[in-house]
Amino acid sequence: MMLNGEKKIARPLRWAMVGGGRLSQVGYKHRTGALRDNTAFTLVAGAFDIDAERGKEFGVNIGVDENRCYPDYKTMFAEEVKREDGIEVVSIATPNGTHYEICKAALEAGLHVICEKPLFFTFEEGEEIKALAERKGKIVGVTYGFSGNQMLLQMRAMIEQGKIGDIRVVELQYTHGFNANDAADKISDAQKWRVDPKVAGPSFVLGDLSTHTYYMSQLIMPHMKIKKLLCDRQSFIGSRAPLEDNAFVLMHYENGAVGRLWTSSINAGCMDGHRIRIVGSKGSLEWWDNKGGELRYEVQGEPTQTLIRAMPYLDDSCNADERLGALHVEGLSDSWANIYLKFAIAIDAKNRNDEETLKNLVYPGIDAGLDGIRWIENCVRSADNGSAWEEFEHDKALV
Repeated sequence: MMLNGEKKIARPLRWAMVGGGRLSQVGYKHRTGALRDNTAFTLVAGAFDIDAERGKEFGVNIGVDENRCYPDYKTMFAEEVKREDGIEVVSIATPNGTHYEICKAALEAGLHVICEKPLFFTFEEGEEIKALAERKGKIVGVTYGFSGNQMLLQMRAMIEQGKIGDIRVVELQYTHGFNANDAADKISDAQKWRVDPKVAGPSFVLGDLSTHTYYMSQLIMPHMKIKKLLCDRQSFIGSRAPLEDNAFVLMHYENGAVGRLWTSSINAGCMDGHRIRIVGSKGSLEWWDNKGGELRYEVQGEPTQTLIRAMPYLDDSCNADERLGALHVEGLSDSWANIYLKFAIAIDAKNRNDEETLKNLVYPGIDAGLDGIRWIENCVRSADNGSAWEEFEHDKALV
C-alpha cells in the first residue's frame, strides 16, 4: 500500500531547526522532508541563522511565531524547555564543526536529534553521543537524504532473495563539476566552510558526498563489511589542501568481493554522477540518481530489464514508501520525506519503548552516522599513509 499522508504516529512532533535559514543549501530539503506529511512534524521554533535578525525575519516568513525565532540554539533550548508545548525534536543543519556541541546540548535538553552528515569529526565523539542518547532514551537520526529512494529497498530485497547471486563487485560513484574551479570557494559562504578543515573536518568530498553513497551501499547490502581499503585523494584546487576535491577508494570485503568508489566535485560538466552498481555471480543491479525511479536488472544471458517505481511486481518493502503512483516522477524531496517519516516513527517508538518497531525499521540512525565517521577516518588514514592498504577498523557494536 502506498503512502497517502495518513498519520503513522498519534500526533505530529513539535519540531525545531538549528540553521537551515535563508542562505542554507540544505534547510529547504529538511523542511520539505519533515513537512511533506503534515501528520509527522510541525515546525514551531528555530534558531535559523548565525545572524539573529536575518534568522528571525526568515522564520516569520516561513510561518514560525516571531517569539519562537531565537538568536541561537542555547537560548532556544533554554526557553523551549519552559513551555508545556515546547519542542520535542530538533534538526541540526549547520556546518560540520558545530554538530557535536549542538547535538550534545540538544540531548542534554531532552530532545531527539536529526543531524546533517557527517555527524562529527571523530569516532570517539560519536561514541560519546551514542552513549548520551541511550542514557536519555533519545533517537539520533542522520540525514542521508538520498537513502529514502524506495528503489534502494528493491535492490536490498532482490539481493536478499538471491536474484543476482553472490556479490562480487561493488561500484559506487558520486561526482559533480560545480567546484571545478575555485570561484565558489571565494564567494559562497556555504562552500567556504566546506574547504576549511577547522569547520569541515578531515575531508571535503569524502565527507560531503561519498558518505551518502557509502551509507546507501550498506543499506542495500547490510551484511557486507569492508575488510580493508585503499584511498587516493587529490586537491586539484591547491588552496583546498589538505582537503580533497577528488578521491578514489578501493575496497576488499570480508566475503571476498571487491569494490571501488569515485567521489569528486571537479568532474567538469557532470550534472549528476551519482550511481550504484552491484555485480553478482548471476546478474547485476544498477541505480542512477538521475533516473531514481528506475532500476536496471541484468541477468547473464537474458535481456536487460528496467524495473519501474510503483509497479506491483516490486517488493512490498519498496512499494511501502511509494507516494505518487507509477508514471508520476518522484525525486529527492520525496526521498527526504521518506526518511523524515521514518525518523518520526522511530522517535514515537522510542517514546513508547517499542523496541520491536525500532528493530525492524530501516532508517539512518546513530549507528549509520558512526559508520560514516569510521568510513571517513579509514579513508583519510589510508590517503595520509601514502595511499596504502589499511585494515578497516570497525567498531564491534556496528559489525
